[in-house]
Amino acid sequence: MDMGIRGKAALVTAASKGMGKATAMGLAAEGARVLMCARTESDLKLAADEVRAKTGAEVIAMVADVTKKEDVERLIKRAEEAFGGVDILVANAGGPPRGNLDEMSDEQWYGAFETTVLFVVRLVRGVLPSMKKKNWGRILTIQSVSVKQPVPGLLLSNAVRPGTAGMVKTLSEEIGKHNITINVVCPGKIMTDRLLGGVKQSGLSKEEYLARAGSDVALGRVGTPEEFANMMVFLASERASYVTGTAIQVDGGLIKSNV
Repeated sequence: MDMGIRGKAALVTAASKGMGKATAMGLAAEGARVLMCARTESDLKLAADEVRAKTGAEVIAMVADVTKKEDVERLIKRAEEAFGGVDILVANAGGPPRGNLDEMSDEQWYGAFETTVLFVVRLVRGVLPSMKKKNWGRILTIQSVSVKQPVPGLLLSNAVRPGTAGMVKTLSEEIGKHNITINVVCPGKIMTDRLLGGVKQSGLSKEEYLARAGSDVALGRVGTPEEFANMMVFLASERASYVTGTAIQVDGGLIKSNV
């Protein structure tokens, strides 16, 4: 199936590992030009080199921290210089720390808002002018299944991430007339460094840990970044031209709600 994004310009943030990297790889494999960013230069360079080598796509790597306003502005400027703007935005960032109410300071609450909501606002503001000019755009933000169902121990994520979904729903009404779609994608248990970070603490082998992690998933296993990226590429494509304002989970059936 032709996804209709060959030659489109994509900006993927937090793209050096995990779901961000897999999404950049998937978009590049479909012929998109990709600007990848992350905070750690060495990891980013390795990831960009891999995407470039495997897909033959035009790939630019730029070190940036999307929680910083000035870095977001530099990213947008670089995309405009290199690609003439952004057609596909994948707004991704690390999640807030784990913890309960008595463990969270005001600064951590503010930080959670910045790393889940405000960075998306800044990126969307930056890419909309070029999308409106072209009368075409795809905006995606990677959040969490906590948008749909609270996750034990993740108070900050549970409290703040649903706000991003509310913002996306509101923006879909405003930008749809410009042929721009905007969606939230909610990963469940995906085999990323963040998930695997619990192996040592568990005292289990990696295989035992993953088996336990997948025990409450309908499909009985943890998902891969590539499986997650398949949904991202579809939503970024011409094939998803009538999908907007949604919060879609990619979770193997983890979330029990039917809405």
